[in-house]
Amino acid sequence: MGLTGRSTGAGLLNCRGIHTQNESEQLIVALAGNPNVGKSTLFNGLTGLNQHTGNWPGKTVTGARGICRHKDKSYVMVDIPGTYSLMANSAEEEVARDFICFGRPDVTVIVADATCLERNLNLALQTTEVTGRVVLCVNLMDEAKKKKISIDLELLSRRLGIPAVGTSARSKKGLDALMEAIAALAEEPPADKRLRITYGDEIEAAVSLLKPAVADALPEHIDSRWVSLRLLEGDVKLLASLSSHLSRDLTVDPGISQKLEEAGALLNHTDIGRDNLRDMMVTRIVKTCESVAREVVTVKKEGYAERDHRIDRFLT
Repeated sequence: MGLTGRSTGAGLLNCRGIHTQNESEQLIVALAGNPNVGKSTLFNGLTGLNQHTGNWPGKTVTGARGICRHKDKSYVMVDIPGTYSLMANSAEEEVARDFICFGRPDVTVIVADATCLERNLNLALQTTEVTGRVVLCVNLMDEAKKKKISIDLELLSRRLGIPAVGTSARSKKGLDALMEAIAALAEEPPADKRLRITYGDEIEAAVSLLKPAVADALPEHIDSRWVSLRLLEGDVKLLASLSSHLSRDLTVDPGISQKLEEAGALLNHTDIGRDNLRDMMVTRIVKTCESVAREVVTVKKEGYAERDHRIDRFLT
């Protein structure tokens, strides 16, 4: 058999072009997460030997996809590169960001490390700003138990407004429950209850000024609030990706450019410029992660995670 796009995994970003069955029978599931959270182990456990690898279009970044059968449905599981944030700083992170934001997966699974949940919530909260079709997979629950860490998954789910499922991928524990959550979200999405981070009166006023014009220019599947925030902070690489996927540049849209100028002037009047806008938003996300983690994580052994906390402070 010759090499084909299907056999090599080429075209991973456009997964809807590589289905092996009728599209209505297959659902796309993105597996995302920080490096070293057991994401690849989870992917292997869900897909077994039914996998293909290939390069992402235009990138020297290797990705994998595989088929997972659950009940009467077939799911295309896409193992996207590990990333700490959607504010991409590398080719791998750009691939992860673009697939989550523009690849239109039916469900995005954020795989988190149960032993350092607070750090991993950063990516989860950024992703829920993009889409409500998110499942939080709290992996390495067995390791957390060894360290005497307990996580209230039910409270975590309520707090974030998305399903939260505990797994231990190496021993394949919790995988059935994860697939049940994925299936339920993909087939009948519930009312949108996801946690929405607010960034302070000044930034929210600027977003409110810009958002109506942005919403008029976007397809329904792209969140206008999220795009408004990205326009305000001027993320050049992300806006280039957005323009590529929309086949249009929002920054030159007359209605948007006018409101963007007004919103920028409003922020400048309060001494908030692009130089510190992103820092302010990152700080608010980090503080929200800390707040949620304090509510849902119980540690019986004090001082166990001082090394993790040092790493968290460095990364954030």
